[in-house]
This record gives sequence, C-alpha cells and structure tokens, in this order.
Amino acid sequence: MTPSVRIAKRAIDLASSIAGLALTLPLYPAIAAAIYLESPGPIFYKQRRAGMLKGVKIVDGRERPEFVEFEMRKFRSMRVDAEKMTGAVLAQENDPRITKVGRFLRKTRLDELPQFWSVLVGDMSLVGPRPERPELFENLFLVIPFFEERMRDLKPGITGLAQISLGYSGRAPPNSEIAAFEATLTNPWDLEEAEGSEADDMRMKLLFDLAYAAALEDLWTYLRTELQVIVKTPVVMVLGLGR
Repeated sequence: MTPSVRIAKRAIDLASSIAGLALTLPLYPAIAAAIYLESPGPIFYKQRRAGMLKGVKIVDGRERPEFVEFEMRKFRSMRVDAEKMTGAVLAQENDPRITKVGRFLRKTRLDELPQFWSVLVGDMSLVGPRPERPELFENLFLVIPFFEERMRDLKPGITGLAQISLGYSGRAPPNSEIAAFEATLTNPWDLEEAEGSEADDMRMKLLFDLAYAAALEDLWTYLRTELQVIVKTPVVMVLGLGR
C-alpha cells in the first residue's frame, strides 16, 4: 500500500464510520428488540478475529501466521448456544443455528452495523477482506496457498470486493463471469469427498481479496475500486445479495 493510498483510505474510514454511526444508531433499539424477543440473551456478539498479518513464524517445525487480533462486535444472529457442541466453525448458507431475525439481519448486513465503531478506532477498515476467527484462519492457511496474503499490510473490512461479488458463503452467483471458471478454481486435487468444501468457497473469496489488495498499489486504481465497492454495497444490502 502506497503512502498516498494509506492516507486516503484512513480519511475515508474516518468519514464513513462517523457518518455510519450517526445514521444507523436510531436503528439499534428496533434491532435489539427484535433479537431479544425471538431469542432472549445478549444483543451483541463479541468475538476475537484475525486482523492485519504481521508475518509467518515457525512453531514446532510448522509455519504459523501471526496477525493482529482484535475484538469484533456484531448484532447476534445465532442462538445463544450456537457453538456449544461444534466449537468454532464457518457459518454456512441456510445455517440451522441462525435465528429468523438473524437470517434477515445477515441477508441485509444489518448485523454488521456495530463494526463502524471498529473502523472508527482503527481495528478495521470500511472496505477490505472479511476478518476470520484466528483458529479458522490458521486452518485455512494450511490448506489454501497464499491465503495469509489477503491480510498483508491490510486491515479487514465491513464490506469488500468479495462480499459484493459472491454469494453468502463465497460461491459464484449463477451466470456471473467468475462462475465460468469455478470448476477450475475449486477442489484442485479433484477429490470426491472434498467436493463443495468450505475451503473451496474461501478460495473464491481469496481471488477477489487479492485483486483488491493489488488495487492499493496505485491511488487512482484504489479510489475507483473503493468507490465501486462502497456504491454497490447498499444495493447488495437492499436486494439481500452477496455476503
């Protein structure tokens, strides 16, 4: 990321987070009431996430990614005991752990609104790769080459190029340009038991995350890409598309 892009990106983050908090705070009481009425419990969900990559270290003879960890807040969209039996797993399309209100919040991305605070304090950016949980990040690092590069010198974002371009889990929308290449991008070892795996969806997201990271090497390319994502995100929210 060039110095000019770094300055422009932080300026956009500050302006958007202040405006976002001011505009969306009136929605909080209604969202909170809807969450609690269906599933009594905490309104917000706090979770440790992996942020910007610091490097790769050797632990017990194996490479492990090092990243800046931070606490991310979202409106709770799952049952209170959602991971009691499973532990940390990636959320799936039509995930049975998600409440009815939570499904609506996820579809419209309203569950992400509290993350404007994370952008304001500098833990996140408005646009960037979605932050993964540290334990899941390490697993994906082991099975997807260059997966860690999506976060090199780059903060995670509320929205991103992958989120406006792909389905909820990372699958290519039917008839999209990327869908034509899906067969060559997923299940690289052609294993029947690996067909439709979570790693395949993350490989699709990785392509868009790396493309976004590449755009940050030139100010005008960055501004065009950033504007594209910012303008398209409300459309995705209203129509319930993407992630």
